[in-house]
Amino acid sequence: MTTNEYDVIVIGSGIGGLVTATQLVAKGAKVLVLESYIIPGGSAGYFEREGYRFDVGASMIFGFGQKGTTNLLTRALEAVNVELETIPDLVQIHYHLPYDLEVKVHRDYEKFLQELSSHFPHEREGIRKFYDECWRVFNCLNSIPLLSLEEPRYLTRVFCQNPGACLGLVKYLPLNTGDVARQYIRDPQLLKFIDMECYCWSVVPAQRTPMINAGMVFSDRHYGGINYPKGGVGQIAQKLVQGLENYDGEIKYQARVTNILTKGKKAIGVRIATGEEFYAKRIVSNCTRWDTFSSLLPPEMIPPQEKRWQQRYQKSPSFLSLHLGVKAEVLPPGTECHHILLEDWDKMEASCGTVFVSIPTLLDPDLAPTGYHIIHSFTPSWIDEWQNLSPKAYEQKKEATANAVIDRLEKIFPGLIAGLDYQEVGTPRTHRRFLRRQDGTYGPIPRGKTYGLLGMPFNKTAIPGLYCVGDSTFPGQGLNAVAFSGMSCGHRIAVDLNL
Repeated sequence: MTTNEYDVIVIGSGIGGLVTATQLVAKGAKVLVLESYIIPGGSAGYFEREGYRFDVGASMIFGFGQKGTTNLLTRALEAVNVELETIPDLVQIHYHLPYDLEVKVHRDYEKFLQELSSHFPHEREGIRKFYDECWRVFNCLNSIPLLSLEEPRYLTRVFCQNPGACLGLVKYLPLNTGDVARQYIRDPQLLKFIDMECYCWSVVPAQRTPMINAGMVFSDRHYGGINYPKGGVGQIAQKLVQGLENYDGEIKYQARVTNILTKGKKAIGVRIATGEEFYAKRIVSNCTRWDTFSSLLPPEMIPPQEKRWQQRYQKSPSFLSLHLGVKAEVLPPGTECHHILLEDWDKMEASCGTVFVSIPTLLDPDLAPTGYHIIHSFTPSWIDEWQNLSPKAYEQKKEATANAVIDRLEKIFPGLIAGLDYQEVGTPRTHRRFLRRQDGTYGPIPRGKTYGLLGMPFNKTAIPGLYCVGDSTFPGQGLNAVAFSGMSCGHRIAVDLNL
């Protein structure tokens, strides 16, 4: 091989791309990761301002458990012999919902069921049956190694070793969470709560959320738990890069890929903004599928399968993000790390309807100056609302929208406004600029009622030599989900390259 020739090139250093890269270097592949920004991680990155270390995205992290097979972030780090200290969070979310519905999702499963049932005593039996059904899904997933579902020998081996779990998963593949919940639950308000339980990580209600995904999330929060990385979410990517380089993999920063190079119909390399070209046996795109097939490849190369997928799925909204530094006394003792605020059920999916809150300094105080906390608040927002504005109008809209969110937060954190020390606002335009994701989207959502995971694309594409990884591929959004995608992609390519 010459200097610019590799076994695998990965475009983008999001968690999915980095897990793919580290899985492959651990098997002996020569791998290059190309990242357009100055640090790795993408939406799992970080930035520092005036003594605060802010997470770019959310800080509710699955996948750091120490048992079973669904602890994918733990396994990804172990593959390249790196470790990351984590801090357990005993409550996943504190919900502040319409009609004064206040619910905490405790790590202790029975405690959570008891609290939810206290609000809906007439649905006590249905609540247990529904969440126990989620456990059945999780137990199937947690009993088999999670690798590429596109690799026949793997599927055959796993089926022979655990046919019951495999058949169980086949049963749930076509099901959505809403239909399953309605088998056990009738109360409209409780069904709305189940919608919010899904929306907080899938950005769609229960009938558009695959049951496989819900089974993983609703159970792993009690099994492996929510665990925050010491030093911030950005440490996950930093550690994966450390492991990549320890195994002689390479990463280049400020290396924006402008084109995927093809020969005939096969992907053979990439060109970056400087004009430099790199070549590989396999190319992996950690960009969204919209960016991959609309920006990096010529329009005539978009496969029919991709066009059909884009008809079934649309881009999820981006977010308006508020990164706040506040005086410690704003938060009373007993405040939980993660909160969700919604005043009107009809506005759950609306722009600026649901407000998500992370306070990571309650778990890791070193992320802020002594005597202060970080409050990272974000709410869905579509890029169309921020287009075609003059610079002055754009800044005015940012200020007005941020103030409206802060006014809402003041109701659950009295004294917040008076205790503000630092404030920075990001819009969908900010996310598009720094994360290079079309419209600032955080992944795909189904256009209508979903039939489980059967519509999600896997890692291989119709273009020979080209693979996709990340939240645009099975199983979807979330750090543990994209870690699954990365492990699957690494496994599929390793088999293809006979590693």
